[in-house]
Amino acid sequence: MEQNLKAWRIMRLLTVYRIALALLLVALIYTGYLPEPLGESYPGLFLGAVFAYAVFAVLAIYPLLLRTPDFTWQVYVHTCVDILLFTLMMHASGGVSSGVGMLLVVSIANASMLLAGRLSVFFAALASLAVLGEQFYSQIHGTPSAYNYSMAGLLGLTLLVTSVLAAVLARQARENADLAHARGLDLANMSELTEQVISQMSTGVLVVDQQQHVRLINQAARRLLDAPSQSLGAPLQHFSVELNLQLHLWCDETIHQHEKRRIDTLPASLLVQIVRISSGGDSRKAGVLIFLEDAAVVEDQSQQLRLAALGRLTAGIAHEIRNPLSAIRHAGALLSESSHLPAEDQRLTDIIQDNTARVNRIVEDVLQLGNRDRISREALTLNHWLRHFLDELACIYPQVSDVVRLDDQSDGLIRVYFDSGHLHQILSNLCRNALDFAACSTDVPEVIVRLSGGGGRMTFIEVVNNGPPVAQQDRERLFEPFFTTTAKGTGLGLYLSRELAQANQCHLAHQQLQGYTCFRLSFSAQATLGETE
Repeated sequence: MEQNLKAWRIMRLLTVYRIALALLLVALIYTGYLPEPLGESYPGLFLGAVFAYAVFAVLAIYPLLLRTPDFTWQVYVHTCVDILLFTLMMHASGGVSSGVGMLLVVSIANASMLLAGRLSVFFAALASLAVLGEQFYSQIHGTPSAYNYSMAGLLGLTLLVTSVLAAVLARQARENADLAHARGLDLANMSELTEQVISQMSTGVLVVDQQQHVRLINQAARRLLDAPSQSLGAPLQHFSVELNLQLHLWCDETIHQHEKRRIDTLPASLLVQIVRISSGGDSRKAGVLIFLEDAAVVEDQSQQLRLAALGRLTAGIAHEIRNPLSAIRHAGALLSESSHLPAEDQRLTDIIQDNTARVNRIVEDVLQLGNRDRISREALTLNHWLRHFLDELACIYPQVSDVVRLDDQSDGLIRVYFDSGHLHQILSNLCRNALDFAACSTDVPEVIVRLSGGGGRMTFIEVVNNGPPVAQQDRERLFEPFFTTTAKGTGLGLYLSRELAQANQCHLAHQQLQGYTCFRLSFSAQATLGETE
């Protein structure tokens, strides 16, 4: 189908060429500027051949527009008419020496481009025979100077060589066109496949040219940059000012292309990786490929891997440590009940019981870490929930009522989406630690549970105590597992509390205020349901 369309286009060009040639000859005849020797031998024959050629060229438009008959038959007719009329013009102009025969070369070359195989050679041979026939006719009926067999032979050879070369070149051109068409289809399919793959990726992808214009962006990148409607070709700063600044910094600092950077000023915290790409090895046309990943998702995936490893660890702990620990504790209890046990040995049994109890608490805390991903969130009204929690805590630790007080600074009732069991465990750890530190205060022990938020403000719970401040060198290690500043601690309470807070999309941090130690649980926007009256 594509080849037929190209053939018809060539036919239209040839028709325009024939009409232009015929009009030129007619104009030269009527203006009297027809150059010698055109038409000198037989003016009437030359004039008739020219008018016949002009009429035929004009009438050929009609079947060309209708495309009937097939273009091959039209080529046959056009070539035969060209051979006949050009031979007559050549005879009327004095034979082969007039130069009119060169018009046959154009006709034979055109036929060879449109026809394949032996047909092109056939028309070249037919034109050569026509030229030789004209020379033979001139020899018989004309003057001796009207014929020249050597020039006729050279013209015939030229026609044959032209036919062969044009056919070969046309065949190679068709093969190259077919190959280019096939490669174009492959590239189009590959481009469509690439676009489909990129559009389905969870990783954001942008292609930015050397002028910092975005040439490609997938839906994931639009979502991460909060740019749903920006059009392709627009500057990168229209999509994200921060990302555009990061690209300029990357270009200025010559950063290694595989380095990832975190950007927290975008609509979401992103990990950005910029890779340089070039066009054909020309650095002047180099662009960049930008990959965007949601930092929260990456951290969550990393956390899932940690949880999987932790699950296997806790299962091993439960089997390998807890069972023999229970046997040691039971044996120590039986030994302490003996009536013949000396006082110094009784003290050793107490040490056994204390340390087995401590190891048991460590095992229980580690097992709690294995349950971190088992979240059952529910809507909680913090104002009511905290009062109920402190009442429950006072029942377990009677001294709490004299030390701990609730400071509600919220604007109305605050509701959050949180796992109540996790929140209970977090605040229990924080309150126990606060009570222990407040007991070491030189002043009256004081622990404040402060609720703040509402009215468009950020929601958070603070557990504050007036105990000794945390040493400067220990503050960065507070949330590390198994780090403790007391002899009785397991070092897992704060670590477990932060892990549970992150599992509920919240954040636990330490602050050292003037005269007070504060642990703040901040609720994210996703965890806050709003306030009620």
